[in-house]
Amino acid sequence: MKKILLIVVVAILSGCSPAPDVSEKVVWYPKPKEVQSFQLQDQYGEVLSNQDFAGKWNLLFLGYTSCPDVCPMTLLKLTHVYQSMKDKSKLQVWFVSVDPHRDSKERRQAYIRHFDPTFKAVSAEHSVLFPFVRDLGLIYAINQEQQEEYYVDHSASVALINPKGQLEAIFKPSHEVGAVPTIDEKQLLKDLNSIIN
Repeated sequence: MKKILLIVVVAILSGCSPAPDVSEKVVWYPKPKEVQSFQLQDQYGEVLSNQDFAGKWNLLFLGYTSCPDVCPMTLLKLTHVYQSMKDKSKLQVWFVSVDPHRDSKERRQAYIRHFDPTFKAVSAEHSVLFPFVRDLGLIYAINQEQQEEYYVDHSASVALINPKGQLEAIFKPSHEVGAVPTIDEKQLLKDLNSIIN
């Protein structure tokens, strides 16, 4: 009887679910973090909110359509991850543009078509965008926005939001000397399946 009681107590204390077997490239939260209320506009002009996370696993990546390297490379890898999922209905991919000045809904729509038109390409004014990004544990900064051409510094990590709309994990990119920091798609897919299953 004492042994059974001990097992029950341990199960309760551990949240009833063991930690997933993931790589060192993943920051997994044993207690997923609530995401503050937000409203972003997608590539069709529709307003999306926390409710649009519900019922699916969501991969979120920051970027901008003028990005020369990290963004297209990462989105291509996320496209491969999405295509490799056995049950695609469980997953959504979000491209969060952190350059609302240049990335209109039309521009985001044209851009995301190069990868997968079912992906959500969202943005908002910085007053909405910055708190949303910070809440996910990611960052961005714009250099010399007053000029016509400028770069946007942003996290190369990918955030994972669970079907309850909570931040579940962060997939970190690989950093190699002389190479652009990007995610390892095969490792991300393996880690993602470990978390989901």
